[in-house]
Formats: sequence, structure tokens, C-alpha cells
Amino acid sequence: MKVLIIGGVAAGASAAARLRRLDESAEIIIIERSGYISYANCGLPYYVGGVIESRSALTLQTPESFWSRFRIEARVKTEAVSIDRKTKTVLLRNIETGKEYTETYDKLILAPGAEAIQPPFPGIESSRIYKLRHTEDAFILRDAALEARKAVVIGGGFIGLETAENLSHMGLDVTIIQLLDHVSNLSPDMAAIIHDEIRKNGIDLHLGEGVKAFEERNGAIAVITDKGEYEADFAVLAIGVKPDSKLAKDAGLETDGKGSIIVSDTMRTSDPDIYAAGDAVAIRNAVSGETGMIALAGPANKEGRIAADNIAGYESRYRGASGVSAMKIFSLTAASAGITEENAKRLGLDYDVAMTYQADHASYYPGSQMMMLKLIYEKTTGRVLGGEAVGRTGTDKRIDRISMAAAMGMTVEDLVDLDFAYAPPYSSAKDPVNILGYIASNKMKGILEEFRPDEADTIDFQSSILVDLRTPEEVKGGMIDGAVNIPLDELRDNLDKLDRTKTIYVYCRSGQRSYIGYRILRGHGFRARSLTGGYLMYSYTH
Repeated sequence: MKVLIIGGVAAGASAAARLRRLDESAEIIIIERSGYISYANCGLPYYVGGVIESRSALTLQTPESFWSRFRIEARVKTEAVSIDRKTKTVLLRNIETGKEYTETYDKLILAPGAEAIQPPFPGIESSRIYKLRHTEDAFILRDAALEARKAVVIGGGFIGLETAENLSHMGLDVTIIQLLDHVSNLSPDMAAIIHDEIRKNGIDLHLGEGVKAFEERNGAIAVITDKGEYEADFAVLAIGVKPDSKLAKDAGLETDGKGSIIVSDTMRTSDPDIYAAGDAVAIRNAVSGETGMIALAGPANKEGRIAADNIAGYESRYRGASGVSAMKIFSLTAASAGITEENAKRLGLDYDVAMTYQADHASYYPGSQMMMLKLIYEKTTGRVLGGEAVGRTGTDKRIDRISMAAAMGMTVEDLVDLDFAYAPPYSSAKDPVNILGYIASNKMKGILEEFRPDEADTIDFQSSILVDLRTPEEVKGGMIDGAVNIPLDELRDNLDKLDRTKTIYVYCRSGQRSYIGYRILRGHGFRARSLTGGYLMYSYTH
């Protein structure tokens, strides 16, 4: 059996290695248009910033090592021009020489990945505008950064923020231009914490601002937006990616409305002898059930493996991805999994959220760090839909737990019941994910009623009272307008000062004390609500 694989990074390299382990006799050829195979494209921003010092560290395998270990031929700097499905051949071109030739296949795996979105802005062809998708891009960008003082990064997603951070570490004056009103794949309230971190580290962050054109001026590039102009030595375009599916479309394979290659759960395309995997395919979201592009390395590797299994005769099916991801931004980690609030609204789901601010391990053990966690769940069933986390150590493992719960169809009561490894250096007896389950469960049972930070701005003080339950020392740093300060431990002694005809809105720093205050008030017959995320989240979003 002869298997031709177009694309030699995550999905393609995984498929090739897996297929060899299952079939020692197959002839396997990888076609890769860049000069490298099996490279760590997620690590490219860190090479630009010098965190990863060696170019060789970015490549997990080379054509020579692939041949030596697996007897797989990897042809780099070679591109696939077209596919002839009737003759089962692919027209290839050597990029360096321009020579074209055909290669036959019994089975074909398409793993071309994604390509950077590049809108037709005036001036987009400037040599001072870079992208960061391939290893060669990282080499070029690092060389440019070593000679520069100022840079503009366009886009506030993973690549944009990681590149901006690394350029800042190199000492460059960095500006980020983001079209949306928040960065990354978090909801606006959680993203506000990241905004604060970015600005604290000296990056000029512009939100809700759209690029209109580029213009070269006196050895610099000017980025012209709908709100201003920003000059720099170079700009990095990182506004997202789209499936690189032209080869598949030209061959008549089925694609969806956004250009992703349509595959079955065995990774087979509309042609029974052609499989596809990686960023170019439409895969199932394990939580929402929707199909679409999920451009992440984890799913790409799994998809490549599944394609190889089925080609080799071992039935294997892809169950979908929860879209779990994490990103480092200076001292913080931002992570999400499953359905975001924005997606829940778009899908018309009847959802609610639970938020908590918790230490990554027992607070009495030295070195604990706080993290903000957010859970999205269905109101009626309690099914976990997704979550978000922003913090320092331990943030990634909490989002992994939420990802697993969402993908497996667990409920908030399951989060309450789950056991996690506990020792003071690693967690608390009640893990932060358990706490999220407690909060959501309390809300579903009517034991807790909350209000969101944006609702604090619309409180009607004719029919309501806003109470700050923090200590007098804490409130010196600021209060929500219109609030009165009654420390939690003094609340019971001051109930007679509160008007029972009014709703009592309470808040503390993070929401823990206000929950206790809420229960005290409810226990004494008051109508009450507690602020989600506390004054901490309010201050980030205002």
C-alpha cells in the first residue's frame, strides 16, 4: 500500500508515524512545502522572543530522522499542485527548482493545515508586515525584531498576544490593535483581567479598533485604523486563520460554508480513498455538537492518528473536541474550554454562570496564587457547557477538569462529587472546581441568587440597597457608587438599619463573604442578591 500525505506538521506527521507503527510494509511519503517537518508551530512566538534559543529545538523530527527511524520519505520544499482522483495521482512541484512531476497513491491524507487571514488592506504587500505561521516566518521575524525598537501587532488572539509579549520581553515598544472589544477567546469579563495584565507590562492596547490600511514612511510602517495611526519598524498580522483547502476544493471534495474539508468521524472525505486531518477539516464540537474549524494542535494530532488507524484497517472514530486551550500572557495563564458565554447566547441556550476566586493550593501553605474561574452550565439540567480560567499556577489543570466534564456531559452535581488529588502544596480539600460545582448547585436549588457586575450600574436605589461587606480598610481602595459599608461580621448587628421593603444587593472582594451575607439576610427574611465575582471582577470590568 502506498500512502501519500500532504502536509508534514501536526496531523500529517502524526498520521505518518502511526501508520508506520501499524504497517511495516506500507510505502509512506510526506509532502511538505516548507523546509521543515513536524515542527512546533505553537512554540514559534517563543523563538522570536529568545525563550527558545535554538532553531533546531523547534523541529521534533527532520526528513533524515523520519527516514532513519520510520523509513518514511519526507520531501520538503515541495508543494501539491492538484489531485487527479480518477487516476489517483497528485501533481507535485519542487519549490526550489520549479520542476513538476506526478506521484501515485493508494490512499491519500490531506493535512495542509490553515493559512493566515490576510485581508486586502491597502499596503498589505509591504515587506515590513510579517505573519507567524511557519518556522521560516519565525526566523525572519526574530531577525527583524533584533534590529527594531517599535512594533505593532494586529490581532488579540493566541498568536497575537504571545508574539506581543515576546517582542516586549526583547525590549521593543509594542502596540496591539484588536478589532473586538476584548482579547483572546475569553468572554469580556474574564478578558478584562488580561487587559489589565497587558497594560501593566507596558504594552499599548487598543480595543474595538479596526485596521484600514498600511503605509510605508521613511523606513517605517504606519498602521492606519479607524481611530488613529501608529508608526513602527514593522507590523505583525495575526488576525486569525482559515482552512487551507484549495487543493481539496479543486479536486471536488466536499467542504463546508467556511471552506473546511468535510470528513466523517473516521476522517474520511467524500472520496473513500482520501482522508483529511488537522486545521483544514471541519470537526465536531464535543459540547455543542456543531461542526467547524478548531485550529489546535491536540485535535490535529488525534485526527492524524485516527486517519492512519482506519487506513491500516483498525476501526477508530473521532468523538470531537471541546476546544480546550491555554495561553501564557506575562505572569498569567488564560484558559478556556467548551462553550463560551457568547457561543451559548448565539446557540440560544438557557444558561447560567458560576464564578469563584480561589487559591491554586491550600492558602496556609506558602506560595499560593489566586485564580478567577468561571463555569457555564445549563440552567435546567445543570449540564456543564464550558468554562474559563485566569490565574497563575494551577490554572491549566482546572480548565482541563472543566473540559473533561463538558466533553463527557457531566453536570454541576458531578463537579461537586468528583474527587481530586489533594495535598497542601497542590490543592485544597475542596478543589476550586468543586467550589464551582457548589456555587452552581446552590443557584439551581435557589440557595443563592446573584447579580453580574454590569447590573451593579443599573441598581434602582429607590427600591434597593447596595451593601459593601468588606472591612473599612478594604473599602479605602474604592467602592461601587451608592454602596454603604457594613462589614460582614457586623451585619447581624445592623439588620435593623436595613429597609425590609427593599432588595439588598451585597458584595465583597471575591464573592465568598457576600454569599455568607446573602444567607444571613435571607435567613432573616430579606430579599437579597450577591455580586458574581465580587468587587474584584467589578473593578476589572469598569
